[in-house]
Amino acid sequence: MLEIERKFLVISDAFKEEAQVTTRITQGYLSVDPERTVRVRIKGDKGYLTIKGKSSSSGMSRIEVEEEIIIPKAEQLLKLSLPGVIDKTRYEIPAGKHLWEVDIFYGENNGLILAEIELTAEDEHFEKPSWLGKEVTGDIRYYNAQLSKHPYTRW
Repeated sequence: MLEIERKFLVISDAFKEEAQVTTRITQGYLSVDPERTVRVRIKGDKGYLTIKGKSSSSGMSRIEVEEEIIIPKAEQLLKLSLPGVIDKTRYEIPAGKHLWEVDIFYGENNGLILAEIELTAEDEHFEKPSWLGKEVTGDIRYYNAQLSKHPYTRW
């Protein structure tokens, strides 16, 4: 239930050649309170309801609870979401014991490409692919909840 992840900008589309899974994602937020966010997501043919706690001081760790929900319920909850629904395609790239998730954003976040890796500890070692750019872990502008309120194209 503790999510530890690092986030990076992506500087090349070379990751597409390494991707083993590609999925379209639509997600909205029912709450974007700094202490907790509540997200509803449709990822491919599955729905999810996720609650995330406040990030640690490093920005790498926070509590996350996620439950799979049926698509009709996810669609109804998306209708209740705050303005700024996120639309993106996720590419999953295995790298040793890790999985890189690279998101290409559309709509008002068009032009933004982010990569995330989940870790088991904040100081865990991982290999950085050549297509990674600047690390943005802890920069709240790149949190999806923030992108829903302050889209990338308006920066």
